[in-house]
Amino acid sequence: MIRTGKIKPWLYIAPVIALLSFFLIYPSVKTVILSFYGPSSDQFVGVKNYVFAFTDPTMITAFRNNALWVFFFTGLTVSFGLLLAVLLDRVSYEPVAKSVIFLPMAISMVGASVIWKFVYAWKPPGFPQIGLLNRVVTFFGGKPLGWLIIKPWNNFFIIFVGVWIWTGFCMVVLSAAYKNIPRQLMESARVDGATEWQIFWHITLPLMRPTVAVVATTMVVFVLKIFDFVYVMTNGNFNTEVIANRMYKEMFKFQNFGRASTLAVVLLVLIVPMMIINIRRFRRQREIR
Repeated sequence: MIRTGKIKPWLYIAPVIALLSFFLIYPSVKTVILSFYGPSSDQFVGVKNYVFAFTDPTMITAFRNNALWVFFFTGLTVSFGLLLAVLLDRVSYEPVAKSVIFLPMAISMVGASVIWKFVYAWKPPGFPQIGLLNRVVTFFGGKPLGWLIIKPWNNFFIIFVGVWIWTGFCMVVLSAAYKNIPRQLMESARVDGATEWQIFWHITLPLMRPTVAVVATTMVVFVLKIFDFVYVMTNGNFNTEVIANRMYKEMFKFQNFGRASTLAVVLLVLIVPMMIINIRRFRRQREIR
């Protein structure tokens, strides 16, 4: 009976463990192994692929651009999301405004990239401009600009597309946390003479800090493996390369499975700490409750 009681729980979770092992654990281990082999996965090359990943000029550019994405994309989406969550809570048309801001989330990453690629479209001076931005620029007498080929600002123009989509997601999550703050605390602070800015910094933000941290780490995990925007809009050209796009090229364009596996491992190593931070935070919150 005792043995049966110990075995039965494992029987229930055995299918899940089997699926995880087949679709997650085995591919991860296999990828790590392949990262030590050459292009055709038949010759052991040691850490040669890792040396390439951290010394190749293109990869250095990719790491730099990923850092730009992590810093600016995460900072802007979380900041704008928090600002909108607080400000829109005070207006009567809150549902309509939030729906409009959240609407880009209904568009796929590829679809949004195509839309904004047309917005940024550029033709030499003297040719009809089909891009919205250049139409506006030329209407006011300016010269058309190649928004996606201007280095290094083209990275920021692509990052803006990501911010445009994901700010609505951050706003919705942060708005839910903001509405759970007891209004009595804010009213008491106003009675004591606190300004709205003081209330935000000393009451609102400290109470929302756990949610802000979760949203921020979620955005970091997403943006570390950013691919769609860059692939569609520039394919990594004009110094816009990122790690995931380079991994795709090594795998499907150059047929170098060793380097592609190495870049996949690098991405995994960068993402895992963020996931661990989120898991630990969820456990702490559960213990507090």
